[in-house]
Amino acid sequence: MSKKDIILKAENISKQYRLGVVGTGTLSHDVNRWWHKVRGKEDPYLKVGETNDRTTKGESEYVWALQDINFEVERGEVLGIIGKNGAGKSTLLKILSKVTAPTTGSIKTRGRIASLLEVGTGFHPELTGRENVYLNGAILGMTKKEITAKLDEIIAFSGCERYIDTPTKRYSSGMTVRLAFAVAAFLEPEILVVDEVLAVGDVEFQKKAIGKMQDISREGGRTVLFVSHNMAAVKSLCTKGIVLEHGKVVFSSDAENAVNYYLEKESFEKVIYKKEELDELYQSDKIVINRLELNSDNFFSIANKTFVNINYDVLCDLSAFNFSLVLKDFNDVFILNSISHVENIKAGNYETLFELPENFLNDVKYKLRLIFVNESKILIDLDDVFSWSAVESEERKMNWFGKIGGVVRPKLKWETKKINEKNR
Repeated sequence: MSKKDIILKAENISKQYRLGVVGTGTLSHDVNRWWHKVRGKEDPYLKVGETNDRTTKGESEYVWALQDINFEVERGEVLGIIGKNGAGKSTLLKILSKVTAPTTGSIKTRGRIASLLEVGTGFHPELTGRENVYLNGAILGMTKKEITAKLDEIIAFSGCERYIDTPTKRYSSGMTVRLAFAVAAFLEPEILVVDEVLAVGDVEFQKKAIGKMQDISREGGRTVLFVSHNMAAVKSLCTKGIVLEHGKVVFSSDAENAVNYYLEKESFEKVIYKKEELDELYQSDKIVINRLELNSDNFFSIANKTFVNINYDVLCDLSAFNFSLVLKDFNDVFILNSISHVENIKAGNYETLFELPENFLNDVKYKLRLIFVNESKILIDLDDVFSWSAVESEERKMNWFGKIGGVVRPKLKWETKKINEKNR
C-alpha cells in the first residue's frame, strides 16, 4: 500500500470568540489569561462558552465558532466544506489560510497557500490590475520573473485585459473576483483555498473557474479546499467532503455522500399535512387547504406512480383557477412545471389528484413546489412543501450495477427493426 502524501492536516482545531467585542474585550481577561499561562495552567476561558447555534439566545458571552476539527487532505485532492450559514466554514478557511489563529489545535501544511476568502482580499484599490497581480504574486512567494512568465495567461483568463491598467477600485466585484482567481490559480500554489466568492462571478466565469480547479488538481497535483452552497458544483468538483454543523464536523466521506448527508439533514420529510397542523401560508381569502398528501403505490419506488393529493375549500366562485406544480431536485435544479387546465369553479369542497407516471423519476431526492393561481394572481405559494427520495426498483437493482445519471429517466418508446439485406 502506497504511503499517503498528506499536504494539509488539521488537529483539534477550535476557535472561540467573545460576543460583541474585539479580542477578549477587557484588560482583566487578558491579564487573567497571561497569569494562567505563566503558571503553566490552562486558559480559564476555554472551559466556558456555548455551541455556535445562531438560532438560539445563549447564556454565555463566549461562543465556540469551531470545536475539535480534525481532518487531513492528500496532495491533489479537492475537499468540499459544506454547511449552513454560520456553521463555521469561513472561520475554518481563515484559520487554514493563517488569516486568524486557532484558539486551540494546530494546522500543518506543506507548500504555499493561496486564498480567495472575500471579494478584493489582498488587492490594493489604488493599484492597477497589473500591479495587483505582481503584488499578490509576491505575497505568494513568487519572483518577478515567474509572475511575468504567467502574466499574459492570467490576464487572458480573467477577461479584464481592457481594464488591466486601471486602478482596481474602479472594478466591479465580478471583475475583481475574476482577476483574483486568475492570480491564485495560475501562480501555482500547492494549496488553493476558495470560499463562496465565485458566486459573485457570472455563469460563464463560474464554469471556467470550476474547470480550472479541476485541471490544477487532476493534472497539476495541487490541492483545493472549496466552500460553496452550490451542491452541484461540490459534487462535480470535489473528491472528498466534510459537513460542518454548529462548528463541528458531523460527517466526512466522499463528495457525493457528504452532499447527500447534508441535503437529507436539510430535507422536509413530512408527506401528510392535515388542517389542524397548517398555518396562514396554507390559506387565502379565496382558498383554504384542508389536507396535502404525497404518496406512492410502493414506498416511492421509481417503477410505480407517485401522487399528490390536495383537499381544499373554495370560499367563493372563481374563474380561471388552476394549479402550478414545480418539480426540483435537491440542488434546486428546475425539472418541470406542470400547469392544470384553467377551470371556473363554484364555492365548495374539492379534491385534486396529481400523478407522476411510473418509470419517470430517477434514484435521487426531489422537492415539490405547489402554487394556487386565480386569474394569473398567486393565491397560495408553497415552496418545498414536499421532499422525498425516489427508490430504485428491486428489478433494476438485481440487473444493474451502476448509477444512472440525470434528474429524471423517463421510459420512452423504443422500436428496433431488422432491415433485410434485399431491401437495403
